[in-house]
This record gives sequence, structure tokens and C-alpha cells, in this order.
Amino acid sequence: MNYTFETMGLVLLTFAALLGAGFAYDSLFAAHMWVAFIVLLISTVFMLRHIKFAPAAVSATSSANSQSEYFDEVVRYGVIATVFWGVVGFLVGVIVALQLAWPELNFGPWFNFGRLRPVHTSGVIFAFGGNALIATSLYVVQRTCRARLFGGSLGWFVFWGYNFFIVMAASGYVLGITQAREYAEPEWYVDIWLTIVWVAYLVVFLGTILKRKEPHIYVANWFYLAFIVTIAMLHIVNNLAIPVSFLGVKSYSAFSGVQDALTQWWYGHNAVGFFLTAGFLGMMYYFVPKQANRPVYSYRLSIIHFWALIFMYIWAGPHHLHYTALPDWAQTLGMVFSIMLWMPSWGGMINGLMTLSGAWDKLRTDPIIRMMVMAIAFYGMSTFEGPMMSIKTVNSLSHYTEWTIGHVHSGALGWVGMITFGAIYYLTPKLWHRDRLYSMRLVNWHFWLATLGIVVYAAVLWVAGIQQGLMWREYDSQGFLVYSFAETVKAMFPYYVMRAIGGGLYLAGGLIMAYNVWMTILGHEREEAPIGGATLPPTLQPAE
Repeated sequence: MNYTFETMGLVLLTFAALLGAGFAYDSLFAAHMWVAFIVLLISTVFMLRHIKFAPAAVSATSSANSQSEYFDEVVRYGVIATVFWGVVGFLVGVIVALQLAWPELNFGPWFNFGRLRPVHTSGVIFAFGGNALIATSLYVVQRTCRARLFGGSLGWFVFWGYNFFIVMAASGYVLGITQAREYAEPEWYVDIWLTIVWVAYLVVFLGTILKRKEPHIYVANWFYLAFIVTIAMLHIVNNLAIPVSFLGVKSYSAFSGVQDALTQWWYGHNAVGFFLTAGFLGMMYYFVPKQANRPVYSYRLSIIHFWALIFMYIWAGPHHLHYTALPDWAQTLGMVFSIMLWMPSWGGMINGLMTLSGAWDKLRTDPIIRMMVMAIAFYGMSTFEGPMMSIKTVNSLSHYTEWTIGHVHSGALGWVGMITFGAIYYLTPKLWHRDRLYSMRLVNWHFWLATLGIVVYAAVLWVAGIQQGLMWREYDSQGFLVYSFAETVKAMFPYYVMRAIGGGLYLAGGLIMAYNVWMTILGHEREEAPIGGATLPPTLQPAE
């Protein structure tokens, strides 16, 4: 494909970044624009090397041939980006965990906890999780619609544009450029860029559905579409802001006070609900049946799961603001809908697990299925724990403690991480036309390291959070607090060390995955005995 117009657009963006650096209102904006300029300049040089000057007839023939195939090249890049950003996100997570245990590991101003923590959260959620969702959604929608991706090279714009957003967001955090909004830290100009990319993503995905050759829209596509549309709405509303200067980093939110807090947690909780839940349920409804070679247990239940989930989730955000200035009725509304969410969430969990009916023996022999089942189990546990923690009496103990961190990580690493690993292991041999993965035994190692890591991490923080909450509310006979805040922080030290160990185990699993995927891409196959219980294909024996 000839990328002439795309390259011209990239040149204009590079020039705009250079102008931004030259005419910046403040030094931080100048530094950030220099980062953008360098990244865009490298991308421009790369694109110039890929422009084809073949005769029009030859190009037309090549284009016609490619239009008859699925557009899988962008999915391949998405898988590689998912693995790369996953390792980066897990590594930064271990670093910030160590910084909590040993504060002397904070190296200011760029590499202290306050700046690296959003690099970790955005790296795992948006870089690792976002690339996984984009890659798998573009793969699934083509197969279930029996149609090539809509928009031609627009799919490339979505992939590279999204990863440019990640680079700009992460570099901004290190520089100290942030809105200080949970899961929405990037400043106004980065938010605008993401909006453009996200609209292009919606066009690609929806356009493919509209030109489908398969009359039925498979349920996974409904979950992916709900994720794309709702995240667009959340992102735009929560990031409404007025910049101080169009050549400066600082902006002020369009909301203030309790309205700003409610808008933020309407966004924050539904980022969890639609980015980290609905999108990955789309992944579950495609890859679990494919890997198990079984149909979805109940297609009707999957439809009920979808409509109940997207209706209820959007109302649950106020449970993040219990015992604040938010009106009591709004807090109670968020709590009630959170408790109601337990039912559709567990309906989906049961549907995922029961899809393995008749194939449970594969758990002994297939570590990929094992990962997917573990992911669904963590989905069930997290979606029980979340509603329970939204109850006001429970929340009075758990809020602001490490228990919340344990809950988030059991969902993010247990559910999101495990289902993504399973999808990557399923996709890699198929995308690169390999007979199998480089090593199934390495997948098994990854499974056990990741499982042990997240169990240690979450269990330790559950205990730490309950202890923390109890220490904060401990009074003596005269009504004074028994423990100072410093004493409660000191009591967390052994838990912080164990937390870092759990994260380190999870990171080790991620590194094994990266090696396994890379060797599979190169076409290597490790000679190894089958996993216990697996049987090799029968071979003919010579007659005696």
C-alpha cells in the first residue's frame, strides 16, 4: 500500500510539534513538544522508507489482492505492543511498590512515586490493556463478520495514534504534566489527540460491522462496541477543560467542587466498568469458546449479561464518594446499583465457566485454558468483592486503605491480565502461521508465576487494608486516637515488601511470555515432553 497521504500528514504533525516547542507558553509544554517532535520525526523517516513508487497498475493489482484478505498486519503489531507495554507496566509497578517499602528509592524529581505511579496505572490499563483490546477487537470483528477491516489504512492510524498517545501521556507524567484526575491524568492537548484516535477506532469497528457478510452480530462485538462508545462519552465529558493557553500545559476543569468529584468518579468507575470489564468480556466470549473448542454455554444468557451490565454499571460511580459532600441519596443510589451488578456479573462468570462443559479435562493439559479459567474466577471474585465494598458500613472500613488497592489488582491482574495472556497465546501462532507456540511448558510456568504473584499481592493487601482501617479507628478510653498516622504507615512495611515480591513474580511471568511470543514469531519450536495428561498423536507401528 502507498502511504503518500499518511506520510504528508505525519510531516505536518511533526512541523506542528516543532512550532509548539518554539512558541511554547511555558517550559513544560516546550519539553513535551520536543518529545512529540522526536517521536514524530522518527515515525516520518520510517514512513518515507515505506512509500512505494511502483506503477499504478501494479499497485492496483496488489491492493485488490490484499482487499480479499483479512487485515491482520495491524493485529500483529497490536499483539507485539501489548506484550511490550505489559512488561513495561509490570516493571514500573514493581519499582513503585519498592519505593513504598524503601522511600530512599525515590529519585526526584522525575522518578519519584508521585510521577511513576500514573506511569504504572496508565501503562497497565491503557497501554497493555488498551492495545490488547484494540488488537483483539480488530481480529474478532473481522472473523465474526467475515469482512476485512473498514477504512483501509485507518486501522494503522488507530494503532500508531493510540501508541503515540501512550508515549505522550507517560512522558508527560515523568515531566510532571498532569490534571491529577484518576485514570485521566493527561492534559487537554493529549486528551484531544486521544479523542481523534478514538473516533477513528469507532469508525473502523462500526464500519466493519456495517459491511459484514454474516447477518448475525456476535455477542463479543456488542461488548466491544459498548466499550468503544461508552469510553468515548466518558472521556469527553470528564476531560472538559479550559486551557490557560493553547501553547501551555495547564488547564482548568469545566466542573468544580462536588460536581467535579462526581464527574470524575462517574468516569473512573465506568472506565473500570467498560474499559476493564465490557471490553475484556468481549475477549472472553470469543477466545474461551475458540480455545476450548466448545460453543458458548448459553447465548441467551450472554445477551442478558450484556444489557444488564451496560445498564447498571453506568450508575455505580457514586460509591467511590461515600461519606463525602456528595448528597446521601446519590451515595445510596451508587451503592444499590453496585449491589445489583453482582447478578449480571456472576451470570457472565457462570456462562464463561460452563462453556467448558465437556472440556474440563483440558485443564490438565492446556495451560492456556487454565489461564482463561483463572481469569474468569478472578472476574467472579472481583465482582463479588466490589459490590460488597460499596456497602457503606464495609466502605467505612475499607476506603482509603490498601484493601482497595488489593481489590483493583485482583481485577486488573487476575481478570484483565490472565484473559489477555490467554488471548495472546491463542493469537500468536495463528497470526504468524506457526503450528504451535514455541513452548507450552513456558506457558505453564507463566501461569503459575502469575497466579502465585497475584494471590500473594491481593491477599497481603487485604490483610494490610483491614489492619490499616482498624488502626485508623482505634480510640482509647478518653476518646483519643491510639495510633498516629505515621505509626499506621510504619505498620505497612512488611506488607509492602510482600506486595513487591508478588508483583515481581507477576513480572517474571510477563518476561517469560515475552520470550515465548518472540521465539514463536521467529518460528522456533522447543523440543519438550507434553504436559502431564496430554497424549501425543498416534503413530503407525511397524508390523512384527
